Amino acid sequence: MLFRSTPFSRVLLKLSGESLMGDAGYGMDPPRIAEIAYAIQQVREEGVEVAIVVGGGNIFRGMAESAKGMDRASADYAGMLATVLNAIAVQDACERVGVFTRILSALDIKEVAEPYIRRRAIRHLEKGRVVIFAGGTGNPYFTTDTASALRACEIGAQTILMGKNGVEGVLDADPRENPDAKLIPELTHLEAIERGLKVMDTTALSLCMENDMPIRVFNVNDAENIVRVVRGESIGTLVASGARVAPIAPKEPRAAS
Repeated sequence: MLFRSTPFSRVLLKLSGESLMGDAGYGMDPPRIAEIAYAIQQVREEGVEVAIVVGGGNIFRGMAESAKGMDRASADYAGMLATVLNAIAVQDACERVGVFTRILSALDIKEVAEPYIRRRAIRHLEKGRVVIFAGGTGNPYFTTDTASALRACEIGAQTILMGKNGVEGVLDADPRENPDAKLIPELTHLEAIERGLKVMDTTALSLCMENDMPIRVFNVNDAENIVRVVRGESIGTLVASGARVAPIAPKEPRAAS
C-alpha cells in the first residue's frame, strides 16, 4: 500500500505537445518523455492518483493548418489524432519504469485505447493506474485545455497541474515582446480571463472558475517540478478562485467494478 505524504490525493497533469519535443523543433524527444515518466513514477510512489491530458502541438497545429486553408473541423480532428500518438509515447515511457497505465480516448480507436467512460476512468485511478486521456474532448473547436478542465472536473481531481514548455508560470506580459515580463505568483480565474493572460483558453478557464478548480502553472522542462508541485511547493503560478485554500479530499464515490 502506498503512503500518501502530499496535500493531494488525485491530480490531473496537462502536458502540452511541445513539452514532449525537448529541444527539437517538432516531434518527440524520448529522453524528455522518459524524464516526465520518472517524475510520474515518483508521484505515484507517494500515493497520488494521476490522470494526464496530452496535447498534440508537437505533431499538428489545428489552428495553423486551418489558416492555410484547411477546414477548421478537419484540422481539429487531425490534432486529436496527434494527441493519441503522444499518449502512446507517454504510456510506453511510463510502463518502462513500472507505472501501469491506461489510455482512454474520446475518439474510438479500440486497437490502442479504451473508449472514454467516466466511471471506468475513476476505477482505473482507484486501482493505482495512471490514466492518459487522448483525443481531446472528441469534438472540434475545443482545445486540450478545455479537455483538461472537463476531465479534471469529471474525475474529481483536486487540481490541474499545467506543465508549460520553458515558461516558469503566468507572466504579466509576453516575454517575446517584453523581456522584463515578471512572474505572477497568484491570481484568480476571473483576473486571468479579464487580463487576457495565457493560462488556458477562455472556455477552459471559465469551466475551472465555475467548478472552483485550482490550476498550478509551472515549467515542465524540469520534470522534477511535477513532483515538487504535488508535494505542495509554491512554484510557478497558482490560479484559484479567491484566496488560496488547502486542498480537500475528492467527494467522488467509488465506482462499481
